[in-house]
Amino acid sequence: MENTHIVSAFDDDLNNLNARIEQLGELAKERFVMALDAIATQDSKTLDHIIAGDKELDVLEAEIIQTAFEIIALRSPRATDLRRVMVASKIATIFERVGDFSKNIARRTKAMAASGHETIPDVNIGRMGHMAEKMINDAMLAYHNLDIKAAIELRNSDVELDHMHTAFYNEVMAMMTDDSKVVGSGVHLLFIGKNIERIGDYMTGIAEEIYFLVEGTQLEDERPKADKSSSKLS
Repeated sequence: MENTHIVSAFDDDLNNLNARIEQLGELAKERFVMALDAIATQDSKTLDHIIAGDKELDVLEAEIIQTAFEIIALRSPRATDLRRVMVASKIATIFERVGDFSKNIARRTKAMAASGHETIPDVNIGRMGHMAEKMINDAMLAYHNLDIKAAIELRNSDVELDHMHTAFYNEVMAMMTDDSKVVGSGVHLLFIGKNIERIGDYMTGIAEEIYFLVEGTQLEDERPKADKSSSKLS
């Protein structure tokens, strides 16, 4: 009876932990989508909200990690159960990083807005943003279902975002070369593009954590990678 109680208590703790992670994931996705929309609208209130609101994600991540430590201390989980707790805390940190990238995008967008619309290169960053948003959705769903097939597909899909980022990088660089007036905003756009590409990288990290959680081993094959601009901009 006592052992049953302990198992039930652990399951309740884990369910609560996962619910908080899903809350953090949804919040991170919301802030990222807001940041993408604000690139076009350059709405100052929205941008300030994204920047100031990053603290909310920081607090939630800290609470999740604290809860994970408490579960380990109180329940002393072993093997698979320990993996479940440790992976949960790692995924929380990844979602918090999405919030950081969204804040960076908002700050870069504010800087571009201050320079004036006529100095911003006419490029389309939306395709990259939508791809990254899809990867966030796929990561959350794969984690919720512990679906390793979906996790592997997510991991491999990052190559598509890499191709988009390389094309975007080359397009902005060409415009900066042709028109010196757009150089300042062009640099901000390059960093925004890199932030979006890095979100894709972090989603592949979640995919790999899901695989490790379910299988107990790391994915052995090297992750597909196609971005050619990483050595130029980081």
